[in-house]
Amino acid sequence: MIRRLKYHEIDFKKYSECLENSEQKKYSASKDFLDITSGKQWEILVYNDYEAVMPVPFIKKGGLKIVVNPKLCQQLGIFSKADNIQINDLFLNFFERKYNIWYYAFNDSNTFSESLKQRKNFLIFPESYETVRQRYSPKRKRKLRLDEEVIAKSEVREVRLEEIWDFIAKSMIGAKNQEDKKAFLQLFLDFEKAGYLKTTAFFYDNAVINAIAVFYDEKTVVLLGTFNNKDFVKLSGSSVIIDHVISKNIDSRVFDFEGSEVPAIEEFFRGFRPELKPYPIIQYSKKSLIKQVLGLKKFV
Repeated sequence: MIRRLKYHEIDFKKYSECLENSEQKKYSASKDFLDITSGKQWEILVYNDYEAVMPVPFIKKGGLKIVVNPKLCQQLGIFSKADNIQINDLFLNFFERKYNIWYYAFNDSNTFSESLKQRKNFLIFPESYETVRQRYSPKRKRKLRLDEEVIAKSEVREVRLEEIWDFIAKSMIGAKNQEDKKAFLQLFLDFEKAGYLKTTAFFYDNAVINAIAVFYDEKTVVLLGTFNNKDFVKLSGSSVIIDHVISKNIDSRVFDFEGSEVPAIEEFFRGFRPELKPYPIIQYSKKSLIKQVLGLKKFV
């Protein structure tokens, strides 16, 4: 039996235990991650007594709940001890009947009877750093061999967001407008304040030219944001700082590139020779969403 529980009805102890013991465990389904990214606008579908759970984030438009993955939240989906197609189908059927869906991403372990559209993600699983680096593409290895002159003038170190705030704000790409950019920047600040985010920067001649914002938990490091000065692309600072974070964590944590549908970014990620891990999604256009709202009975 699947039930729908609003935020205040969730038994977060049981929810967290289900996530922790699940085959599909993802950092992005944790209470803290969803609280920050959605502003606590999420609820869950639950199978029996938390045998399986599915977090559902939403926004409100005109009094209606519209399902959409929040910013920086790549994958959610169904979490259980063992991924089960029949149970997943029950969730999917309930989900599509009861919600107005704009965009929702399941996780890379979820399987269904019907074929869903997929997006790409790239992961490096825990191994010795030497083994991981040996698999890098020849081009990536060349990029990591800096000239002696560059080495003498450069430095890689962790920084607080406030130290390079102007650089990050100026270098951010992917935001639709200034309001969207401010929302992303605030999320980075909120994660840093909560102790989940660290920023690593590449300095050249005492000026920052590359930075990455990385989410950390016990088992995963996640590339949430990359920021680059396009005038210094040839110095390969972005490759250097990603390799630096990989070297410090890959023996015990998964490195999650967070994927990309942009060919140039995908090519860059593939240079580190990660594993391709596609994940299923449901996505509707605004026009289709309006038809859902007008043509189907939903409850709030």
